[in-house]
Amino acid sequence: MEWSAELSSGLLQAAPDAILVFDGPRIALANDRAGQMYGWPAADLVGQPVDVLLTGESRALLPDRQRVIESSPPGSIGTVVTTARRRDGTEFPVESSTTVVETPQGRLAVAVVRDLTERIRAEEEKAKLRAETQLHRSQRLESLGQLAGGIAHDFNNMLGVILNYASFVIEEAEAPSPDLKAIAADAQQVIRAGTRGTDLTHQLLAFARREVVRPQPIDLNERIGELEAGLRETLGDRITLIFRPAPDLPAVTFDPGQIEQLLVSLVRNAKDAMPDGGNLVIDTHRLGDRVRLRVSDSGTGMTADVLDRAFDPFFTTKPKGEATGLGLATVYGVVNQAGGDVALASEPGLGTTVTVVLPAGGEVVPEESETSPAAVRGNGETVLVAEDEDALRDVAGRILTGAGYHVISADCGPKALEVAAGHSGEIDLLLSDVVMPGMLGKELAERLTDVRPSTRVLYMSGYAQPVLASQGTLDPGVELLEKPFTSNDLLTAVRKRLDG
Repeated sequence: MEWSAELSSGLLQAAPDAILVFDGPRIALANDRAGQMYGWPAADLVGQPVDVLLTGESRALLPDRQRVIESSPPGSIGTVVTTARRRDGTEFPVESSTTVVETPQGRLAVAVVRDLTERIRAEEEKAKLRAETQLHRSQRLESLGQLAGGIAHDFNNMLGVILNYASFVIEEAEAPSPDLKAIAADAQQVIRAGTRGTDLTHQLLAFARREVVRPQPIDLNERIGELEAGLRETLGDRITLIFRPAPDLPAVTFDPGQIEQLLVSLVRNAKDAMPDGGNLVIDTHRLGDRVRLRVSDSGTGMTADVLDRAFDPFFTTKPKGEATGLGLATVYGVVNQAGGDVALASEPGLGTTVTVVLPAGGEVVPEESETSPAAVRGNGETVLVAEDEDALRDVAGRILTGAGYHVISADCGPKALEVAAGHSGEIDLLLSDVVMPGMLGKELAERLTDVRPSTRVLYMSGYAQPVLASQGTLDPGVELLEKPFTSNDLLTAVRKRLDG
């Protein structure tokens, strides 16, 4: 037939979609893509009733579609989304756009059919991804809420101690006959609470990899021995600590402070797992060119689901508000940062073992003897203190002035440059906060030392990222005093920088 030859041209066969031509209720023509889609040889579809391609859903639409085809003028009669049936009986979603064509042989319906399986799958994947993204966002918010709640709980406790004991100090000092021993005892309570706050801050910074890392070769056995008394005190009388150091253990390169942080976290977890008492064993062992540190308790152990999430940040099995869930996550972070590995083994009723494996290497350098109190005093040197926190700037100035230094100060970088420009004498040291509004301490130091090359620089910060190199170590030549600091910390750091 003339219309059949025209529609079966190469253009029809090149179409990316299935094309079917219907003459009434029967298929008059089908391209190869239609044959592939429906699972028939294209030639075998010709002459078949349209019913062989329909499902129950699409068959229900057929009477209305046929009436529209018979009554509509030539042209498009619209698109429907329904289902179709392959030769093997499987069903699949389709989009069918139909156009009515008048030919010398009569009225025909040309349907362009597109398989929607991949499109629907992609949309379902997008919807699934959106749902997962929303779930992860909700979980992150819940985790942040849990972290904030734990931190707020701990800091509120500490602040409660600080505020009340500070009030006691004031009351006792203003009494007609002040009790100096009581004042000193209450002041010690304030210091203890502040120290706990410092410890928590260090834990948060270590978890976030924003804490300054000072790795050095250390004797692990010796370091554990130094901490042993404090660990026993943490565990209490009902738990027995057993330390089994391996002989001839090579040094490991690690930050000594982070070794303490690691052990304290593990010991606290072990204590919580042994409410009725038990044994905690810490042992070391050499594994070729690596060193193993193992901490094992005889506590309640963990179920498989808890074990799977034990290293997750913010995850905790303790009651809400009693823990931040950062302990094991921080242990994992500091060990990984040092090039080591950490593993956890536990079963309910059989206790928990944490195994840390660290690279061996380096020679232990004997520690220098601590600077004597007399050696940290100043000799009239001028120190420029740049700190935007008024109270802390006053504290630093008071400590330095009392130790024999001449102090000039500023509350920001631009003001510090202005003060320096107006100072006629030498400025021996710039003591600068790292993060200040308007100008970072690093920029201040660079601009000041361009004009005054002999001025030494000592940074101070609780968040040192702007002066840190990779892996959390300090940039070469940078000296940093970490906040919060004691008067001895400050005076020792200043003296060391001036004499360095």
